[in-house]
Amino acid sequence: MAAKKDSKKEAKKKKPFNRYKMYSVSGDKLERKNKLCPKCGKDSYLAAHKDRLTCGKCGYVETIAKKE
Repeated sequence: MAAKKDSKKEAKKKKPFNRYKMYSVSGDKLERKNKLCPKCGKDSYLAAHKDRLTCGKCGYVETIAKKE
């Protein structure tokens, strides 16, 4: 029989979710940088991709028109 290898798969390190990048502080107010999902409301943000904005919760998609 073939000899077993003692190597284990390396687990991928997950990047921590940087919630502070989603807000900007101006004076005493917090402002949201990303757009909110119109279907879900204040519960979730739209993720910014290269050509679209998507909601991870409900699957709502907005396409971004190319500027030529």
